Amino acid sequence: MQYQAEVITTQPEMTITSFAVTTQSSDWSSNLCDCCEDCGICLCGTFLPCILGCQVAQDHGETCCLGFLPGAYTALRTSIRAKYNISGSVCDDWLVMTCLPLCGLCQMAREQKMRG
Repeated sequence: MQYQAEVITTQPEMTITSFAVTTQSSDWSSNLCDCCEDCGICLCGTFLPCILGCQVAQDHGETCCLGFLPGAYTALRTSIRAKYNISGSVCDDWLVMTCLPLCGLCQMAREQKMRG
């Protein structure tokens, strides 16, 4: 057995690096009834909602046939909220898409257009 000839005079140090992850939720970029923000989206949502719904779904990476499934726009709205970290709940999404579906669809289209 060998003995260590050098005397240790300092203790080894440990470096701790910490990271804080913050998730701040935001709001929709436009209100539910701000149709005048983008008249093109508003007109398309009013007179051709199937085409606008198809475009919103495709821009989000979903199939164009999504609008034909019951409750699909509520799920799409929830998914868009999650993607852009927008505050709200599934219950809010359901309420909007049940009571004001065209306004909700236009709001989703405006959000996607603004956030790219």
